[in-house]
Amino acid sequence: MSLRVAGPGDAPIPPRTIEEAAEAGDQLALLEALRRRLAVACQDEKTPPRDLAALSRRLIEVDRDIKALRMREAEEAADARTSRSDAFDASAI
Repeated sequence: MSLRVAGPGDAPIPPRTIEEAAEAGDQLALLEALRRRLAVACQDEKTPPRDLAALSRRLIEVDRDIKALRMREAEEAADARTSRSDAFDASAI
């Protein structure tokens, strides 16, 4: 893999670990990192069966939280675009 300078259209690279996401203060990245960790624990055959149900429930909850946060962010972005396009235009009078 080669490195290159990021361009203006490149998205920022999200934190990869739970700790990095928490330090960054990025709620979506934190939830995504937590979801990855929970998925690994659920998939691991060494996870005790007594813990699997709680981990699975939490994985489903975190996934639901991610979807809700993404939906809210999309709605806020749409509202921001709408409010900008509805701005007062004096030349229209």
